[in-house]
Amino acid sequence: MTRYDKQPVVQVDDQPAPCAVGWSEIIPLLPDTGDLCIECYPGAPVADVIAAMRAAYPDALVVDTASLFKAPEVIDAAVATHLGSDPVFARFETIGIDAFLDHAFLETWRSTRATDSRTIVVGPGAATILPSHDAAIYVSMARWELQQRQRRGQIANLGSRNAGTRAADLYRRAFFVDWRVGDEIKYELLPATQFVIEMNGPDPRMVSTATYFRALDLAVRRPIRVVPFFDAGPWGGQWMRAQFDLPDGPLNYAWCFDCVPEENSLLLGFGDRRFEIPALDLVRLRPEKLLGPAIVAHFGAEFPIRFDMLDTMGGGNLSLQVHPQQDYARDAFNLRYTQDESYYMLDAGDDAVVYLGLTDAADPAVFAETFTAAQNGGPPPDVDAFVNRIPARKHDHFLIPAGTIHCSGSNAMVLEISATPYIFTFKLWDWERLGLDGRPRPIHLEHGLANIDWSRREDFTRDELVNQVTTVAEGSDWTRERTGLHRLEFIETERIWFASSVDLQTDRNLNVLNLVAGTAAVVESPSGAFAPYEVHYAETFIIPAEIGAYRLRSLDGGDARCAVMRAYVRPHD
Repeated sequence: MTRYDKQPVVQVDDQPAPCAVGWSEIIPLLPDTGDLCIECYPGAPVADVIAAMRAAYPDALVVDTASLFKAPEVIDAAVATHLGSDPVFARFETIGIDAFLDHAFLETWRSTRATDSRTIVVGPGAATILPSHDAAIYVSMARWELQQRQRRGQIANLGSRNAGTRAADLYRRAFFVDWRVGDEIKYELLPATQFVIEMNGPDPRMVSTATYFRALDLAVRRPIRVVPFFDAGPWGGQWMRAQFDLPDGPLNYAWCFDCVPEENSLLLGFGDRRFEIPALDLVRLRPEKLLGPAIVAHFGAEFPIRFDMLDTMGGGNLSLQVHPQQDYARDAFNLRYTQDESYYMLDAGDDAVVYLGLTDAADPAVFAETFTAAQNGGPPPDVDAFVNRIPARKHDHFLIPAGTIHCSGSNAMVLEISATPYIFTFKLWDWERLGLDGRPRPIHLEHGLANIDWSRREDFTRDELVNQVTTVAEGSDWTRERTGLHRLEFIETERIWFASSVDLQTDRNLNVLNLVAGTAAVVESPSGAFAPYEVHYAETFIIPAEIGAYRLRSLDGGDARCAVMRAYVRPHD
């Protein structure tokens, strides 16, 4: 068993004082006069905040923003049109809080509300409803916590009464609508607030906005880890359960989101108190120091590198799939870039394989006919007749540029290193199984067939996509090896072996690493710019661009060697 840290903390202060816990500590810190705007992220427990405000300020007019929204059925119809009929995907289109507000009702409310008493507006859109306020507070939520509440039937989508409906539908609507609305408000409003409250646990927690921004400034000057989360899947395995000491409840663990800031959180430490914020806050509010100027110039304030883990040890094959090519991603979904990726084998059973690229005999028309028939209830396809089945061993690296058909087989532990373009995976075949909800998982054969690159066959796969390892540099007890990604992809990866230590440099470019061999290592600053940071086997960690020079030092001792996989964005001409 490793020492994998499931709750990594960015320690901000040694004392708990900056972080208030519970309404009894929070209320005395709030202004007790003047109009108050409490802007809430979609899915936050607005009713709890309203109850606390009414108890604390019985003479104030406390308004739920939802009371000024359009009728839920009107919003549901408009959102359904916006999303379209696909059960998984939609286009990224601009939609704002104005689309939810009943503007006629809002204007009437503004013209008739009493101005001689205190008004407190609470909920998503509070800052729009009450633009002239004396103080503002932001109520934040973590994405993973919102997903758990969706699954438990505890929350509805923004402006809807659909709590308790299918979790996948709640997630899709939140992903393409609610969270985009919330993010647009959040990152504009936050600098103008006085306090930030997070409501992910049983008790609200609050820090001043000045403390919150100070924490972000500290985070981009040191190595950090986001809070990983684990989820079950129809193909999931048992490797992570054993290695990371995960609970016995779920049937399996299929995924670990170990560095996906769109989904993960950061835990800020104040003494023994913890304050959870979306890792996306760091990306959006400190982009140049975290990502580096070249990434920001090319991608904007987006974290373009994704590390996650896929566990099929004792499980089943992943779905046979393909990711959209760049032009298709832009035209169909309004994406600026697409999911180029790779599989690095953290571990592999004797029978492990990766399906990758087309066989020379694969005919596009026959492929389409065969897989369409299978999806419509016909005989299952002979996948080996169409897709290369390649033995996989520990530390193998398989490169998967967009448009390449692929999947990992069973009995493999994959570290997936890829670009981060959200959720656009087109399943072509799912081995005749159901999802954990007992329903067939959506297959996107039409999308998939439109994106398979039929030129990527046996020679291309062997010569360009499997174990493309070349030595970059060597020292007395370290070696840097380039392992990919493919020249068509914008991410570069290196495997770095070291027995004692190795010096590296960000060159003002975000670095993301995972300790793929060895038990533990420490990240150090040669100049003492940050405190030593210990990492353990299979942990993904982020080196912000701002850091510059850093050193990796093994803690294993003896003749043991450590290795990391390092990813960064290739310099653009």
